[in-house]
Amino acid sequence: MNIKITGSGSYIPTEVVTNLDFAKHIFLNEDGSDFPQSNEIVAQKFLEITGIEERRYVTHDLNTSDIATIAAERAIADANIDPESLDYIIFAHNFGNVKHGAIQTDILPSLASRVKYNLKIKNPKCVAYDILFGCPGWIEGVIQAQAYIKAGMAKKCLVIGAETLSRVVDKHDRDSMIYSDGAGATIIELTDEAGGILAHETATFSHDEAYYLYFGNSFNDTHDPDIRYIKMHGRKIYEFALSNVPKAMASCLEKSGVPIEKVKKVLIHQANEKMDEAIIHRFFKIYKQSPPDGIMPMSIHKLGNSSVATVPTLYDLLIKGKIENQQLNKGDVVIFASVGAGMNINAFVYEI
Repeated sequence: MNIKITGSGSYIPTEVVTNLDFAKHIFLNEDGSDFPQSNEIVAQKFLEITGIEERRYVTHDLNTSDIATIAAERAIADANIDPESLDYIIFAHNFGNVKHGAIQTDILPSLASRVKYNLKIKNPKCVAYDILFGCPGWIEGVIQAQAYIKAGMAKKCLVIGAETLSRVVDKHDRDSMIYSDGAGATIIELTDEAGGILAHETATFSHDEAYYLYFGNSFNDTHDPDIRYIKMHGRKIYEFALSNVPKAMASCLEKSGVPIEKVKKVLIHQANEKMDEAIIHRFFKIYKQSPPDGIMPMSIHKLGNSSVATVPTLYDLLIKGKIENQQLNKGDVVIFASVGAGMNINAFVYEI
């Protein structure tokens, strides 16, 4: 018996926001001074560094738990299971429900409980809970689901990653252009099919790195100081990720016993195209190789960085043949990997 992803689903918001839509924003430096370059130059440099051409935002009537429910329904249908048979609903997010125009997050009840309610699941032994683990949250949820199944505590788990980052960005901060909204969900199940999760790796670096991503004030000092926004030390995150993520991936691959030559795809958190490319090159350099063409499918160009939603959304699009010139086949070995707030890093090796 093996532990596999037996169904997947995603929700891609309908509001398309291009880089040109930021032309009227007033970008400021961290100290509140005027940014010297025009927004056109800012947008061009942003595209060159991140690869993001556009991103998706939810409409005003939707919250994180709503889009998570849609992705969950699609995953359940894809797996062709009865939702009453679920043992766990594990929901990875970072900010809860932040309603349009609100300044508070809402996580009472938990978003996982809301999804269970929306799915009309009556079974009280279906345990629903949230995890806060930064961008690697969905991968960590899969690792937890695997642990429950291995321990004989579960047979079927629903793992969700969803976020509406558009509600927590500072419009005066150029980094706001990176973030987007989205939801991805998967069914993790005990099955007699070949393959599945072969090994995993997780680490938290917080001695010096805990506040590389944090909640902070707007760069516009006329804004209410009690309203906070997602902030990051981009250069520190880049250097941290480049130094640590390839090593974690290599350690995970070593645990799996799979040679590097058998890895067909690396599904990495869609954070920043240049950073992800650098991570992949550093990873293959460990094995004195160059990355094969097409090894790293990307969705960031059109979908942006939706935090915990990027990896499950990428998998869902890929497994359903919706990413151009990319596909997954039975027996392919794939590495899933992520890095994010905490600072957390994780990965798992998976055979399709």
